[in-house]
Amino acid sequence: MEPAMVPAEALRLEGASTMFLSVDGHLAGMVAVADQVKATTTEAIKSLHAAGLRIVMATGDGKTTADAVARGLGIDEVYGEVRPQDKAALVARLKSEGRRVAMAGDGINDAPALAAADVGIAMGTGTDVAMSSAQVTLVKGDLRGIVRAIGISQATVANMKQNLVFAFAYNAIGVPIAAGALYPTFGLLLSPMIAALAMSLSSVSVVVNALRLRTPQPRVD
Repeated sequence: MEPAMVPAEALRLEGASTMFLSVDGHLAGMVAVADQVKATTTEAIKSLHAAGLRIVMATGDGKTTADAVARGLGIDEVYGEVRPQDKAALVARLKSEGRRVAMAGDGINDAPALAAADVGIAMGTGTDVAMSSAQVTLVKGDLRGIVRAIGISQATVANMKQNLVFAFAYNAIGVPIAAGALYPTFGLLLSPMIAALAMSLSSVSVVVNALRLRTPQPRVD
């Protein structure tokens, strides 16, 4: 290994990408560049793990650099030196294994994978191409937004099921009475005014229950 490769590899192990500069065909210097990991990223990944998700990182950076970053963040699976078409192929492979894939990215090279994923999540701080290819956009580009989005989606599905119960309950009780099911035994008939009130209450119950989604949802952690 050339002498210059030793410090370069050390920098890669710290999560930096290295570039060599030459003058007249001779090595003249080296530049190391590293993306600053957001302070909230570690918290977001811990919360996603707690929610039962497996985290995979695919990046165009070198394998050594990618491994170093993934190791520091606790990422489960990492792929380095990945091209845009490789990211889309990775998403397709994971889906073929029966997994549901959510892809988060912010660059032009992420667009094919965002479009191929079950759920594409773009960063609002990224490119327009990425945002147009995704179904969800995190305005602030904070990965904790994924955790909140999961919480909101779970609350929405639960709310829909509750609304169905409300709607069917009113009809299951009101329709038989209105049809005279209780008249032979109890002599009871449902007044049209009460029937109209029950239908109104059914709609009000559904709307009021749905409005609960306006309140902040707890994080999935």
